Amino acid sequence: MFEKLIHKVKLKSYDHICCSILVAFYRTFNPPSLKSLNGEVAMVIGAGRGIGKEIAVQLSQLGVIVACVDINAENCNATVQCIIQLSGNAKPYICDVTNEDQVTATVTKIILEIGEITMLFHCCGFPSSNTLIRDPPEIRQTIDVSVLSHFWLLDSVLPSMQRAGQGHIITLSSVAGLSGGKGSVPLSAAQFAVQGLAESLHTELRHSNSNIIITLVHVYPFIVRAELLEDIRFRIPSYFGTMLASEAAKKILDGVRRNYAEFSVPGYLLYIGFLLRMLPKKASFMLRDLLDTGVDFG
Repeated sequence: MFEKLIHKVKLKSYDHICCSILVAFYRTFNPPSLKSLNGEVAMVIGAGRGIGKEIAVQLSQLGVIVACVDINAENCNATVQCIIQLSGNAKPYICDVTNEDQVTATVTKIILEIGEITMLFHCCGFPSSNTLIRDPPEIRQTIDVSVLSHFWLLDSVLPSMQRAGQGHIITLSSVAGLSGGKGSVPLSAAQFAVQGLAESLHTELRHSNSNIIITLVHVYPFIVRAELLEDIRFRIPSYFGTMLASEAAKKILDGVRRNYAEFSVPGYLLYIGFLLRMLPKKASFMLRDLLDTGVDFG
């Protein structure tokens, strides 16, 4: 209602900017209402485990038809079976999203079997504490999965959304995309690239008057299973802590259903990232050291 009132009033450009800032401030305390996702067709990349699996399951409970996509057939099928047992609607699709031809074929198959894709969740390439601690990703693999796969998916999925007359693209990035850190050059570079891609795509679609929404979610890596807690050292335990994948997925879908353009899980990390980039370098480094978790997440 507040936004509609502003649009009705004829204002100059700088007045619109000020009003937009006021609306953003207002929405901090009065969030938009949750939109219904019933009947949507969602393609969830990385649905075999972790956050991707939880998002797929929770989407199905909201009335979404879910196309579960993963490179691991066993994990992907397990997610679909879990959804079916909960009376949801889902189908498995095995695909290596770094392979352009496989992506094109998979998207075509989904459209034929389920319908036009209206939601795309890119959850693969998101670093978990397990991969960061025990198995640092290779540079080429990191770039292929975390960056190039976006282009192959967008090239195939965007036409489907345009035919449907609507769409919502949700990209998960680690907080390494907010502020780079030691020992994580490939990861940070990939996550910064994802952020740039999301912002550029948002601008391009906005100027084309497209009814496609872009949401960029920065997620704190310590969304872990209980058995991994012993590997993580927190300098300020009460400040960071951990979060279950199911809880993170719920927060992500909450932001998506409110059509947020950008947010983080937990919410305060987005502002910490902004603060680190605004501070003088020396102060920024000191704050990074203070908040150091013992794992190079950025």
